[in-house]
Amino acid sequence: MSGHSKWHNIQGRKNAQDAKRGKIFQKISRDLYQAAKGGDPDPANNPQLRLIMDKARAANMPKDNVQRAIDKATGAGGANYAEITYEGYGPGGVAVMVSALTDNKNRTAAAVRSAFTHAGGELGTTGSVAYNFNRRGYIVILREELDTDEDTMLMDALEAGAEDMNTEDAAFEIYTTPSDLAAVRDALQEKGYDLDTAEVTMLPENTTEVPADKTAQYQRLIDELEENDDVSDVYEAGVITEE
Repeated sequence: MSGHSKWHNIQGRKNAQDAKRGKIFQKISRDLYQAAKGGDPDPANNPQLRLIMDKARAANMPKDNVQRAIDKATGAGGANYAEITYEGYGPGGVAVMVSALTDNKNRTAAAVRSAFTHAGGELGTTGSVAYNFNRRGYIVILREELDTDEDTMLMDALEAGAEDMNTEDAAFEIYTTPSDLAAVRDALQEKGYDLDTAEVTMLPENTTEVPADKTAQYQRLIDELEENDDVSDVYEAGVITEE
C-alpha cells in the first residue's frame, strides 16, 4: 500500500551496522537520553521512552547502561546534549535529513558537512528538504518463520490501529501516526507478533532514484553519516535500483 519502503533501502546497511555492538549501544544511549529529557523519565508515563527501552532490551544492552542514560537526562552525570537536525542533498540531488544528539555542536556540524562534501553532495539550509518528509510511526515484522499471509497481516495491522502497510519479500512494514505507535505496537504484540522495529521516523513524500553512476557515492554518504557517533538517525529520499 505504501509507496516508499524504508526496509528495502536500509536492510543491507542495517545488517552491517548491527554487527557494531558498541556503536549500537552508544546510539541507543543517546536515544534514551533524548526520550527521557523530552518527557517523563518514568517509562510508565513516557511511551517514547518505553519504545527505546524495548530497543535496548532487543539489543541486549546492559540495564546499567540504560539507567545511566536516563540518569543523565535527569541531571545526573553533568551531560548536556542538544538535538540538531541537518538537511542537505546527496549525489544526484537526493534529499537527506540527519538527526543528531551532541554535546559539541561545532564538532558535529563539521563532521556532517564533511560527509556531504566527500560524497559530492551539499549541506543545505534549515527547511531546504524537511518539507518532503513526514513524521510517522514505523513497525517492521520479519516474514521469516512467520506463518501469516499478507491479507491476514493487513487485517491485524488495521485492527490494531495502523494506517497503512507495505509488503516486502523479507518483511511487513506497518505505518501509524506517531501518537498511535505505542498502542499499535502493544496490540500487535498481544496478537503474538514479534516486532523487529517499532520507532517514530521521518518518511519522504516523494523519492528520487539515485543515478547508477552516483550509487557508490550515495551509499558512502549514508554509511559515513550512520557511523558518526553523534548521529541518531539518517532519513533519506533516495531509491537505489538493483541491477
